[in-house]
Parts: sequence; structure tokens; C-alpha cells
Amino acid sequence: MKLLRLCLLLCALLWTGIAQAQSETALAAQAAADRLEAASLLLAQASGSSDQIAALTETVQAYEDGLTALRDGLRRAAIRQTALNAELASRSDEVAQLLAVLMTMGRAPAPLLLLHPSGPAGTARSGMILADVTPALQIKVDALRVSLEELDQLQQVQDSAAGTLRRGLEGAQQARAALSEAVSNRTDLPQRFTEDDVGTALLIASTETLDAFASGLDGNVSDPQNIPLPDARSRMGQFALPVQGDLLRGFNRADAAGVERPGIIVATRPRALVTAPFAATLRYRGPLLDYGNVMILEPAADVLVVFAGLAEVFGETGQVLPEGTPIGLMGGQAPEVDAILTETAQGSGAQRSETLYIEVRDGQVPVDPATWFAVE
Repeated sequence: MKLLRLCLLLCALLWTGIAQAQSETALAAQAAADRLEAASLLLAQASGSSDQIAALTETVQAYEDGLTALRDGLRRAAIRQTALNAELASRSDEVAQLLAVLMTMGRAPAPLLLLHPSGPAGTARSGMILADVTPALQIKVDALRVSLEELDQLQQVQDSAAGTLRRGLEGAQQARAALSEAVSNRTDLPQRFTEDDVGTALLIASTETLDAFASGLDGNVSDPQNIPLPDARSRMGQFALPVQGDLLRGFNRADAAGVERPGIIVATRPRALVTAPFAATLRYRGPLLDYGNVMILEPAADVLVVFAGLAEVFGETGQVLPEGTPIGLMGGQAPEVDAILTETAQGSGAQRSETLYIEVRDGQVPVDPATWFAVE
């Protein structure tokens, strides 16, 4: 009997832990929805901010964080809901038997439950057995109740997700548009030099590689100003990547076509915001060769950092950009609400369909970007 009671106690503790872990899935999705609501407040406040660009940058990033968290929460909720449904389906016979026992016990008069055909001794023994069995039944009832309550929670989260996602996507788009306009109207950044448009055009026409283009940038400067050059060397290896994403391909690793490039590739979501990871001079912005739109920043003397594959680029060549300044947006189309819900209902994460190429050149020699960025 003592062993049985101990087992029942352990089961109770186990189910308590499971219940807490299960509830966290729905809570995580709800917390993500709350983050999107907070982002909408930031957007409303950004227009009146003294530093509108910084406020809008924070707002766009808040929306990206919230949407990423909500997608992850919905994916986890879908996976958990599928697992619960499968578990309940596999235990349908057991659940039916449990319900039948409970209904029988509920209909039987209490005195009859204590009587036994063999007399008082049998009644006493049956009472002892019933005292040990009842907690076991209660544990199963509690476990079933927890599962059903969690299913209801998960369904409520998914039912409200469409409206939350729609508001989040619309808010993110509004914030990006406002940020693009604010950056284009910016006039407060120091200008180290002016771009020689004719020289840039000739340089692009006469070069066939990124290496050759980067090597020719120093001769394409006019009207230089005596403004101190940023120097980020003291924090090498500590800078965050300029965009939310996952490392897709490492330094000098061949891509699907077998082409090796002396840089890294980061997979990111459509329309993701790209920011300057360090204070730097903007040396070039615009289309280049087969790289798409390119941003080339100079965070220290003789160091060029290339970001390629953007759809939109911000800033003017020669400007000194503070750390965290928005420098562009990735391409692609943000998915519609129905596509996201279908995706998460299948238990899969949102696709990171866009790629940002990052190359670091120190003294005109490509080096592993991991020497500058915390790529892990």
C-alpha cells in the first residue's frame, strides 16, 4: 500500500509539472501578441519623437520581434495542439472507461460502495483499496481536465491570431514607410566627402568583380572634409549582425551553384530592416554587378564591410552613420495573414526567403566576418 501511495504521489507531481509546461505554450503566444500591441503604441508615439528616425527604427524592430515571436508561438501551439489531439485519440478507450467508472460511482448510493459480500472483513479491505484507487482516478481526471483546458486555451489563441497578425503586419508596413520617408529627409549627418557620380559610373563600368570595385573606391572621392574617421576595431568580434536572421552559409563556403564567396550569407525574412552594426562612413550605395543593391561601410581605416542583396538602401555616400542607423530593407513580399496561419497550423516556421551577403575587407583582403561579428 505504501508503494502504491508513493507512486500516486509521484504521478501527481509529474502531472503538475506537465500542466505548468503545457500552459507555457499558450502563454508564449499570448505574450507575443502583447509585444505587437506594444509596438503599435511605439508607432503612435514615434511621430512626435525628437529623434524620429531612432524612434521609427525601434518601432520597426519591435514589430519584427513581435511578429517573429507570434509566428513561433503559433507554430508551437499548433504542434502542441496536434500532440494533445493525438494523445487523447490514442487514449479514447481509457478515457471512456474512466468516464464510465466515474458515472457509476456517481450514481451508486454511498452505503452500497462500502458493502462487500464476504462480510465486514471484505468491506474493510475494499474500503482500503477504494481509498488507494480513488486518488489514482482523481489524478487521471485532473490530467484529462488539464489537457482539455489547454486545448481550449490553444484554440482561443489561434482564433484571435488572425486579427493580431493583420494589425501587426499593417503596423510594420506603416512603420517601414514612415522610416523610409524620415531617412530620405534627413540632413543632420556629417558628410566626410561628396561622391563623384561620373567617377562612380566609370568605376562600375570598368570593373567585373567586387574586389576590383572596392579597390577603386579610394580614388572616387571629391570635396573631402576634415571629419574624424570612425574606428570600430576595439570592438571587433562583438558586433551583432545587421539584420534578424540565421547564418545560412559560412565564410568561403560554396553555395548551391558551387560558387565560393569570401563572405557569409544570412537568411532573413522579407522586408526585414537592415541597420548599421557600427558607426561608419557610407562609401557606396546602389546596384553593383550581380549583387543587387549594395551598401559599403567603412567602420575603420582600410576596412570595408559590404552588405549585398538589399531591395532598398538608405543614406548618401560620404555620410558618417551612427551605430544602429537604418541602411536598408530586404526584398520580397511580406506573407498574407492566411498564409502565415496555414503555415503555423502545419507546425512549420515562417520562411526566411531573403538572403543578405556580408563581406569584410581589411586592407583590400577579404577576412572572415566572424572576426567582426558575433555570427553564432
